Amino acid sequence: MQKKIMLGNEAIARGAYEADCRVAAAYPGTPSTEILETIAKEYRNIKAQWSPNEKVAFEVIAGASIAGARALVAMKHVGLNVAADPLFTFSYTGVNAGMVIINADDPGAWSSQNEQDNRHYARAAKLPMIEPSSPAEAKEFTKLAFDISEDFDRAVIVRITTRIAHSQGVVVLDEKMNVPLRPFERNPQKYVMIPAHARPRHKFVEEQMIKLREYSNNSTLNRIEWGSKKRGIITNGVAYQYVKEVCPEDSVLKIGFIWPLPDELIREFAEAVEELYVVEECDPFIEDHVRALGYRPIGKEVIPILGELTPEIVDMAINKKRPANSIPVYTSKIPGRPPTLCKGCPHRYVFEVLKKLDVVVNGDIGCYTLAVLPPYSAMHSQGCMGASISMHHGFELARGDEMARNSVAVIGDSTFIHSGITPLIDIVYNKGTGTVIILDNRVTAMTGHQDNPATGRTLMGEETHQLDFEQLARAIGVKRVVKVDPKDQETFERVVREEIAAKEPSVIISLRKCVLV
Repeated sequence: MQKKIMLGNEAIARGAYEADCRVAAAYPGTPSTEILETIAKEYRNIKAQWSPNEKVAFEVIAGASIAGARALVAMKHVGLNVAADPLFTFSYTGVNAGMVIINADDPGAWSSQNEQDNRHYARAAKLPMIEPSSPAEAKEFTKLAFDISEDFDRAVIVRITTRIAHSQGVVVLDEKMNVPLRPFERNPQKYVMIPAHARPRHKFVEEQMIKLREYSNNSTLNRIEWGSKKRGIITNGVAYQYVKEVCPEDSVLKIGFIWPLPDELIREFAEAVEELYVVEECDPFIEDHVRALGYRPIGKEVIPILGELTPEIVDMAINKKRPANSIPVYTSKIPGRPPTLCKGCPHRYVFEVLKKLDVVVNGDIGCYTLAVLPPYSAMHSQGCMGASISMHHGFELARGDEMARNSVAVIGDSTFIHSGITPLIDIVYNKGTGTVIILDNRVTAMTGHQDNPATGRTLMGEETHQLDFEQLARAIGVKRVVKVDPKDQETFERVVREEIAAKEPSVIISLRKCVLV
């Protein structure tokens, strides 16, 4: 029996390999990025690709599944927002071969714009969700997810969090399965969701949910670990590890099949213990469900709803009976060191000019978002991928030409491909006059220097077509397109002044490679 120490993300990649996954797609996003990188590097039998965004990646693996190949898509929690449209529709169609969605939540917002709890997506889309609590389980749960998907004709969401994605553990390596391609059958009633087909498929979804609830109650992914019955703790994910560390004598209900929840098992456990707790990160997802069953567990009144849990927080809350709002936050005497743009980063030249010109800067998601901090303090709005361009247009609509002549949108090359093309079309179509600066550093830098459609290289290392931003902008209808090296500060400043003064849409391509590349 071979064993190996792996990151949780590496273990998921191994699980996909052992399950004979044939196709994998993603858009890079911390904390999920290493899953596809590992597949591309270690398991070359899987056709792996970076897609322009998570919606496209999701649809690629949906197509692969329907065509008969086991397929996996990976994304961070906000990526599932982008893929939500196909998520809900493909819940109705179901699958052919196994279809697995890896969702990486980020409690604490270590690398994200929010801390959303994507367990709610499983409930809303009526899809099964399972959640490992260690790298070893991450591999095994991924493998099992393909079987569950095929057994119940459902896509399966495997939810991990930052700690599971980036922690290391011992993983047992098994041999790769040999799962033949399933035959593709033309079945419009199943795979073409016009209203007449969607209504009976909704009935199918509800019928499968009944079967999945029964499965959850009997699944080995959910288990009771009996200890002292004076106190019982229901928990999941990495919180399970903390509970076992600080409450070793207590009874524990470990939930790995997070949706649908195992009602019968919860009732059995709750009836058997004197005092009932629910320990979970983020929202009271399990707690609310337990309350709906008629029990009154102690949960978010002592367990913080903000940020990540730690063993210390769980110990203080449960053993020392300290409410969440009184649990001390660890503070270091070491002075804080906020993140900053790398020395020599091409984005520095851009924001030096924008700060000097004192323009309003609508920002986006990427390394350059750090320009909001000193010494630049040169970013004034930021939402989600691609929002810089849409919001820039909104600023002009709200405040007119004066704002348009004194503002810009900045967006990275990969982010522009992800979600910036359509809002640029919107500006042209609706006669906006704003200026968009594409920060083209020739790589997807923030998530670890991945290739994208503008670099001319695929995830598998193959040469491919290189997207030309200048041609694309002109094809959209932008007549004023300028490519400039931002290190040439004098020229760059002149170009910015000229373009924001022009009363028509313009695109400035700030072209200089990431210093780390």
